[in-house]
Amino acid sequence: MPKKILIIDDEEGVRESLKLILGDRYNLILTDNGPQGLECLAKSRDISLVLLDIKMPRMNGFDILKEIHGKYPDVKVVMITGYRSVETAAEAVRLGATGYIVKPFKSEEILNCVNKNLEQ
Repeated sequence: MPKKILIIDDEEGVRESLKLILGDRYNLILTDNGPQGLECLAKSRDISLVLLDIKMPRMNGFDILKEIHGKYPDVKVVMITGYRSVETAAEAVRLGATGYIVKPFKSEEILNCVNKNLEQ
């Protein structure tokens, strides 16, 4: 049975890219905002990994990450951002993220990161 991945990103292009890269290997749930993503986590207990954008309206990725890490400590979270910054990456890891990917990303980069996180 394929593992389930939740993608939370407000950019439709990013969601579509991730769907193309991961869709034939994993069960994907796509949402465009944090509250909706948290609702999916609450309903679906078998999500193994969350791919989470940092900069989003309403609720930013760090707030969502804190909530996921607090309520679902076994769920791995990889942050996705358009901003390459050591401080941002360090903050993501400090808050519990298990990975960090900068947009625009390559297919291999996503696949390697997802595989690494799902094997642990």
